[in-house]
Amino acid sequence: MNKFIIASAIVALSASSVFAQAATPSANPNGDTPAVATPSDQNTTAPVEGANSFTEGQAKDRIVEGGYADVTELKLDDKGVWQGKATKDGKPVMVSLDYQGNIVAK
Repeated sequence: MNKFIIASAIVALSASSVFAQAATPSANPNGDTPAVATPSDQNTTAPVEGANSFTEGQAKDRIVEGGYADVTELKLDDKGVWQGKATKDGKPVMVSLDYQGNIVAK
């Protein structure tokens, strides 16, 4: 009798885990926001908050690749966005780089 109860419990637990996996929605149901920005295609709501995996050196390189020069004072803020100073077309700007790679100048 105990073997039957144990076997029934195992089957019930296995079935419930299958249903839980099937109900998971897709990460981005619209599919119109890129996971990673490119120089020609950035997220319109940038900078986007989130866990940033760019190192300081990678962030600086990405900003330079985006057409900025003299990138200094890069700091990762509490929202996961790199903030710093740079120049673009000879003018000083404040620049931000989010976890998606979006570069925003102010």
